[in-house]
Amino acid sequence: MKETSLLAETRRRLRQLDLRARKRLGQRFLVDRQVLQQILTAAELAADDTVLEIGPGLGVLTGELAKKAGRVIAVELDDRLASLLKQEMAALPNVTIINDDILKIDPADVVPKTDKYKVVANLPYYITSPVLRHFLEATKKPHLMVVMVQKEVAEAIAAGPGKRSLLSISVQFYGRPAIISQVPASAFYPAPEVDSAILRIELYPEPAVAVDNVQGFFATVRAGFVNPRKQLINSLTQGLGLPKADITNLLVEADIAPQRRAETLTLEEWAQLYQVYSKWKKAA
Repeated sequence: MKETSLLAETRRRLRQLDLRARKRLGQRFLVDRQVLQQILTAAELAADDTVLEIGPGLGVLTGELAKKAGRVIAVELDDRLASLLKQEMAALPNVTIINDDILKIDPADVVPKTDKYKVVANLPYYITSPVLRHFLEATKKPHLMVVMVQKEVAEAIAAGPGKRSLLSISVQFYGRPAIISQVPASAFYPAPEVDSAILRIELYPEPAVAVDNVQGFFATVRAGFVNPRKQLINSLTQGLGLPKADITNLLVEADIAPQRRAETLTLEEWAQLYQVYSKWKKAA
């Protein structure tokens, strides 16, 4: 089936069901077969895989996932679409449709205890960061995520030292992100105003750096990004609420030049800075 016929089929189904994409839910339906195949390839599915799909929409991706994976659990917030999918997927014994908000679901409650799982999703732009955080911080984490996100967000997440942000560090702490391909706005109906990208995140068995308190670590990182365009010494002085002289001493002990900016630090340097700061707080 050509991309144009998939677009025509999507329009026909929406019209037939008297449905429209809900802007408030960020609904955009994938209508490009080539992009669909890129998602499937990036997910590297096997017959024993469990896949958690977020926002299945009309089920175009869901049906393809079901052909390759052993189990597909699709979570759809829109009650109209969830009802439709339950009817259309009823003949597929390996597909479960859940009508709920993914951010209110603990993955451990829907994925069988013994199963490792993968997340595959065409994410609405407005919930990208919350969804990533939801799974990266979950007690039962996926071992792979393949998600469609806004292109600029994908680039920010995959950025290396010199272009890092709080978002990129938040993801790279837990896994290795890579942009699989860029996706034009024309691949969706209705078409968004910006291009997208397929982002693949391979989660580590353990965080990239060892810290004794994850919340404390990220509190330190957030303080460093209070004013990301300023030198680190100034941003940390404001973010941690400490005298500049104390911040200078902390940075020197962590072997980090005070004149650097937060975006240039590696994960290892953030961990070293957190450890120095944590030790200083306990001694104060």
